[in-house]
Amino acid sequence: MDALYTAVATATHGRDGRAVSSDGKIDLKLAPPVELGGNGEGTNPEQLFAAGYAACFGSALGLVGRQAKVDVSDAAVTAEVGIGKQGEGFGLKVTLRVELPETVDEETGRKLVETAHQVCPYSNATRGNVDVDLVIE
Repeated sequence: MDALYTAVATATHGRDGRAVSSDGKIDLKLAPPVELGGNGEGTNPEQLFAAGYAACFGSALGLVGRQAKVDVSDAAVTAEVGIGKQGEGFGLKVTLRVELPETVDEETGRKLVETAHQVCPYSNATRGNVDVDLVIE
């Protein structure tokens, strides 16, 4: 694959540090959530992954909607990213909640969401590695 764009970010001190993008547009204090023993006073990697996945999936949905000539410009995608023990380490699970405009019928919506799941780079990166549940609301 030839990259059309490459994002660069550096994190220091793991979950209790800072994440900064190479262009300085992201500069975040990191902290584990309270549920993982942290103080919750910063952003955590799961929140960043959820935001990225939701935005990316929304763009993929917009693309497949335009290709199918279905207006999904008012759709909203919420990504829920869970972390938990998996074997000796940790794993992730994702639920993507897609809220489609009322003008999109159920069958068309399901097809668009499933097609977006095949197009989205985050979905392609996680396929076979992370359980992803698609929920249409």
